[in-house]
Amino acid sequence: MKKYLSQLRPLERRLVVIVGVALLVVLNWVFIWPYLSDWGKYEVRLSNAKFKLAQYQTAVAQTKDLENQLKKYESEGEFVALEDQGVNFMRTIQAQAAQSGVALQNSSRPITKTNDVFFVEQTQNINVLAPEDQLVDFLYKLGSGSSMIRIRDLSLQPDPPHMRLSADIQLVASYQKKPAGTAANTSTAKAK
Repeated sequence: MKKYLSQLRPLERRLVVIVGVALLVVLNWVFIWPYLSDWGKYEVRLSNAKFKLAQYQTAVAQTKDLENQLKKYESEGEFVALEDQGVNFMRTIQAQAAQSGVALQNSSRPITKTNDVFFVEQTQNINVLAPEDQLVDFLYKLGSGSSMIRIRDLSLQPDPPHMRLSADIQLVASYQKKPAGTAANTSTAKAK
């Protein structure tokens, strides 16, 4: 290139340099400048990716603690076999009704839902007849303590002589599913 430029006159050299610079500017204008805004977009994407990576790394770092908590929660509470849950649920309701002095008028068949990963949900509709203070005591004691029973729906109306309250109550109890490790241990124990 030096040899070519040295053979040219000074005016021709200037012309070649000006044409080269103009060509360089035109090429930059066509191929580079339209994509300069992409640099900012890539920096935003990179910062978002780094943020997401940091979140994933903290979540992965917490897995050991979460597994320990899961084992702790699986071992807590009492396990009731699936076939005994309906009977256990109704027995708990009847025992609390007797203790609180509430007359259990009728009850429906329990409905079982197993959509949760850790719990089996039993739903029971009952009708009770009781004075106000005994009804409140019954409902409070059902929901307190170690039982997983709660009231989902409640409708009250006075009985005909207006001495007591008649309540239609929908109760829900959550029972712990059998832990996965326990099921495997039971099946291997039966095989032996």
